[in-house]
Amino acid sequence: MDTGHLFLKGRAQMRIWNGKHKGLKRTLMILLALGILGGSIVFGGSAFVKYGMKQYIYEEAQMAEIPEADCILVLGAGLKADGTPNFMLKDRLDRALSLYRAGVSDRLLMSGDHGQKNYDEVTAMKKYALDAGVPPNRIFLDHAGFSTYESMYRADEIFEVKSAVVVTQRYHLYRALYSARQRGIEAYGMPAEDVVYGGQWVRDFRENFARTKDVVYNLFQQKPTYLGEKISIHGDASATDD
Repeated sequence: MDTGHLFLKGRAQMRIWNGKHKGLKRTLMILLALGILGGSIVFGGSAFVKYGMKQYIYEEAQMAEIPEADCILVLGAGLKADGTPNFMLKDRLDRALSLYRAGVSDRLLMSGDHGQKNYDEVTAMKKYALDAGVPPNRIFLDHAGFSTYESMYRADEIFEVKSAVVVTQRYHLYRALYSARQRGIEAYGMPAEDVVYGGQWVRDFRENFARTKDVVYNLFQQKPTYLGEKISIHGDASATDD
């Protein structure tokens, strides 16, 4: 094989390699641009929710300043293996009970997951409140509060809640208040006791995506998993028992 032929073959291979290199570079640039755009949307949406809802959050020292409401709405957070509220949920319930005793509302709305016969978040929440001395006719149960968005949608659509004090952990409270207010509920919030739970950094990071997701759900009025007959928060709480 002569030198000229080798030279031409080498140039051809170089052109092929350069073409592939440019194609790879272009693909990486597109992926980078999409990543930046996606990140901007996610974290921009999260910031929009967080900073828009800060004004509606009360601290413990401000409890006497909270407007009276139709109900204190407690969001589920999971159960332990023995069927009792886990640590996060217990802290939410304790905060709700302090609000109840302070006279913020005389009704509790427990919203959580009862999607399976052997997993009943809301009945465990009710038992905790009963053991604390709350009368059963003051405890309403939303058995289909499978997500924050669905809990707020159903509070409005099923329970006809017009005003509420929402109780959950601080990182989660912004999104809960946003969805409630998008449904026309005059919602305020008080965070459960500030406690550092294991894996909190994961929840904080994931919450950015959840806030943006709920902005989209509220924008398009995504229907919840279940609706059903109306049960006014001013009616008979026993109608919500399983």
